[in-house]
Amino acid sequence: MSRRAGSFVVYMHVLVSRLLLRAARSDRLRKWARSSPVVRSAVRRFLPGEELEDALDAAERLAEDGIDSVLTFLGENVESAGEAREVREQYLHALAESRGHPGEPEISVKPTHLGLALDTGVARESMRALAEASARTGRTLWIDMERAPHVDPTLDLYRDLRREGLAVGVCLQAYLYRTEEDLEELIELEAGLSSEGGVRLVKGAYDEPSRVAYPDREDVDENFLRLGRRALDVEGIGLRTAFATHDRRLHRRLRAEARERDIEPGACEFQMLYGIETEAQRTLAREGEAVRTLISYGSHWFPWYMRRLAERPANLLFVLRQALPG
Repeated sequence: MSRRAGSFVVYMHVLVSRLLLRAARSDRLRKWARSSPVVRSAVRRFLPGEELEDALDAAERLAEDGIDSVLTFLGENVESAGEAREVREQYLHALAESRGHPGEPEISVKPTHLGLALDTGVARESMRALAEASARTGRTLWIDMERAPHVDPTLDLYRDLRREGLAVGVCLQAYLYRTEEDLEELIELEAGLSSEGGVRLVKGAYDEPSRVAYPDREDVDENFLRLGRRALDVEGIGLRTAFATHDRRLHRRLRAEARERDIEPGACEFQMLYGIETEAQRTLAREGEAVRTLISYGSHWFPWYMRRLAERPANLLFVLRQALPG
């Protein structure tokens, strides 16, 4: 491929990604997608079902290949404290039902789904309840990261729970300029604590302005690798590290970096999404790496699905094939 053709492919990737991320915020498109049999069929590739039982069945199948799981109940930006409490109860139910289940399911929670944008106190109370329930079964609670304005309150939640000695992990997004500094602050925090915290490193899936996030994916990839190296440098201080990417090139480079540091396979974790790079997940597990698959469930799947397509616009071809006759 010529340099000009390569630049065009990158440009189209960025353009389509941005269009999909904007579509994720459209109520009109959400209503249409929920009623479209074609879209709902395509979504099943990434969503085993809308009910918790569907997610647990998927976790059991993954466990047969030596792959653990993490569950997330889809939704964000609740509109009332009552709705936030209902979400908390849903997660408490998920923790109770998944206890001792194959695949050792943990849970991963969006803070705005627990009311962070409404009342930080409500979100903190609910997140603490979920962290305590997870801890009673020896599991870690994962705190998702959302749009840039939510980063500081989300990190505050994480710090508060960690200082209380609870086993929680937080997501950091490589496309944000600030993340390198955030990681250093978390490393400093964890060095002074006796219990285990965690960092899940992702590229980032929201449509952020260039003043806060790298606009070019090559820069995001390089920052992901730089952050991953730093996490590997401090492996052993009690900071559980999860590399959450489907990028096989980054898998190879991070595994090589781990070997250079004499870090055994399985000491760090690779996290990926249900239905994406499934064979790569199995291969990593067979080669001794710790692999955990994020399984989503629930009815509020449209914004989540649009962000998944934006991460890999080639998945649009799959949707189009589903729509075409024959």
